Amino acid sequence: MSDDNADLTILATQTREIYERNADKFVAQRSKSNIEAAWLDRFLGLLPPAPAILDMGCGAGLPIAAHLLNQGAQVTGIDASPKLIAMAQQNLPQGSWHLADMRAMDMPEKFDGIVGWNSFFHLTKTEQRTLSPQLAGHLKPKGALLLTVGPQEGEVVGQVGDDPIYHASLSPDEYKDRLAACHMSVVDFVPEDPDCFGLTLLLAQKN
Repeated sequence: MSDDNADLTILATQTREIYERNADKFVAQRSKSNIEAAWLDRFLGLLPPAPAILDMGCGAGLPIAAHLLNQGAQVTGIDASPKLIAMAQQNLPQGSWHLADMRAMDMPEKFDGIVGWNSFFHLTKTEQRTLSPQLAGHLKPKGALLLTVGPQEGEVVGQVGDDPIYHASLSPDEYKDRLAACHMSVVDFVPEDPDCFGLTLLLAQKN
């Protein structure tokens, strides 16, 4: 293993600590423009009224969970950072907030929709492959999934607050194939959407 790969392997284990250490700065620097609303509304358009939604890696709840709640959704949020969960509880007491790691979800509920906005892509490729069928299993029939991923397979380093942070992605074809194996279809895949911070969005629905 090269030194670069070794560094990435170590960095991939530090996501919780990085967000916890930078929680205040992350929230302060997070865009409040709600430019994500267009994608969230497309996602909600696939769901029944007052849907039950799981927000994985919910952070402080702003702006993603706040928008979903404002549109009448019932939101359950999970995050591995105690500081961010405490902020979400304070910001949006009408939601249900839980300290949990998405890689080890142990929840009896099924949801109409699951969102992994700027969170799922912090998992390694192996972790993403493992989690995909679990996400499908937590969705009700016709449930929808909205994830930010990468435009192609690979690993990159981003920035949260003062720290570098790990990101990974599978290829678009692998996401499609793995979701199909879980009886889900890709509704849309937009690489580096110029209308949404250059994020790559994957929207899928259970068959």
